[in-house]
Amino acid sequence: MPASASRHLYILTGASRGMGQAMAQQLLAPGHTLLTLSRQPDPALQATASAASADLHSWQADLADAGPVATRLADWLRGHNAAAFASATLINNAGVIPAIQPLRDADGDDLAHALRLGLEAPMRLTAAFLNATRDWPGVRRVLNISSGLGRRPMASQAGYCAAKAGMDHFTRCLALDEAQAPNGARVCSLAPGVIDTDMQAQLRGADAADFPDRGNFERLKSGGQLTSTDEAARRVLAYLGRPDFGREPVADVRDA
Repeated sequence: MPASASRHLYILTGASRGMGQAMAQQLLAPGHTLLTLSRQPDPALQATASAASADLHSWQADLADAGPVATRLADWLRGHNAAAFASATLINNAGVIPAIQPLRDADGDDLAHALRLGLEAPMRLTAAFLNATRDWPGVRRVLNISSGLGRRPMASQAGYCAAKAGMDHFTRCLALDEAQAPNGARVCSLAPGVIDTDMQAQLRGADAADFPDRGNFERLKSGGQLTSTDEAARRVLAYLGRPDFGREPVADVRDA
């Protein structure tokens, strides 16, 4: 890595709310360049970036149509001076829970949207990122935000569980690819724990007749077992910063 490399580049999807919003706020630090990709960019981020002397770029993007976004990302990366960055990191955080109901009752378009956003988009963005930065001299990392539901089944959650399970497994495959490449990227699909987000509220508000596990999510909330978005973001970014990041391609922040 050239001695002049001093900046750190981060690309973050789903940065407009929840843990993604908290991660964006925490990534806006001196010496950082942050690109956010969200359906609704957060205007408050610009004030944070200015106060922190950070370089912020915000794209309004529909990740359910990931092809054009991936092409734009690759072109944007190729327009940079790679030698200026000590590291480049893609964080695939965006996701959505489709309607909470048995698969037999699922709306096809709703299910397809969840799979495009939760699995296709991370794969296409990761491919674009790795291709465009393949000759960059600095450290390259891909952090996929997964879920415990990618590792254990849950009724009425087939779409979300399948997307996260697919994310875990494509990350395992990716780790094998990158292990063979010169300066291969460090990759990890990380479960961030149970977080107090809109998704949790969606699960607690589901019809109990369709969602047998609703009571478990209600107890997590009433028992104070949900991690705040700020704390979850700190834990995830601390894991990203570990020297052994990527040693385990599929991990859980609670096992750190």
